[in-house]
Amino acid sequence: MGYLGGFLVTVRQHGKRNRVTTEYSGGRMFRRGKKESHDEKVEKPERLHGRHVLNRYEDGMEKCIGCELCAGVCPAKCIYVRGKDNDPANPTSPGERFGFVYEINYLRCIHCDMCVEACPTEAITETKLFEFSFTNRRDAIYTKSELLVDDAGKPQHLPWEDWRPGEDLHTSGWMRATSPSGDADFEGVVSWSGELGYGVRAAEADQAEADRR
Repeated sequence: MGYLGGFLVTVRQHGKRNRVTTEYSGGRMFRRGKKESHDEKVEKPERLHGRHVLNRYEDGMEKCIGCELCAGVCPAKCIYVRGKDNDPANPTSPGERFGFVYEINYLRCIHCDMCVEACPTEAITETKLFEFSFTNRRDAIYTKSELLVDDAGKPQHLPWEDWRPGEDLHTSGWMRATSPSGDADFEGVVSWSGELGYGVRAAEADQAEADRR
């Protein structure tokens, strides 16, 4: 391609259509002492594969049953799960077992969403948060306590994550766009369980309605 061709590619990549933020000002704002100011993020697709969360049922019980299917299907081998029998007197999940250990190594994760598709209880889903980075390798390995939603059903906000309003609203977007067994007669029919803090999420609009928008 030559030097000129490479230079043109670089210029093209920094054009308006390829900006990550609508107006970058973070570094300048920080130097001016305006630490509360943030860049404005561009709107993300509804089914974006971002940071994972472990969900709970509406009664507060954990959805993860420690089956390890997510770890088995992961092509990057970034998930580590160990199940444990529930205490009959004080169960953690509705099943016989629950996810006692749950870790995701984000140095390996490729956000393919295969773990979400493999999960039989919709325990693991992905948010729209994609802006997070680490200063050490230990922080990149998320544990169950960091992945599990809080008592309000909201994701944990860790210091190195740049959460903005609405980035947890479209969790499990792929499920709400998939009709059971591929049968078009079930398009828009809810077939998933409710989530703590959100209830039963609405089905995604059909393509004809989306086109009208």
